Amino acid sequence: MSTNEPINTIPLQQFLQQVKNAEGSRAREIKLDINTAKNLAFTIGIVMSRLHGDLEKLVKENNSSNNETIEVKLDGGSGWK
Repeated sequence: MSTNEPINTIPLQQFLQQVKNAEGSRAREIKLDINTAKNLAFTIGIVMSRLHGDLEKLVKENNSSNNETIEVKLDGGSGWK
C-alpha cells in the first residue's frame, strides 16, 4: 500500500456510528460479527502503520535538516577584562 493511497475508513466510521447509536439508546453493549471485527482490526492496523511511517519520515527529515555545523573559535579571550 502506497503512503499516498487513501485509507478506506468506512469500517471505523461504521463502528463509531454503532457506538454512538448504542450510547443514544443507552445500550450496555454492542456486538460485532467476525467479518466486521476483522475489517475494523485491519483498518486500525493500516491507520497505525501509516501513522508510524509518517512519524518516522518526519523524524528523519527533521534530523537531517538539523545537521548544521557550529564552529567555535578559541582566541585566548582577548575581549574579556
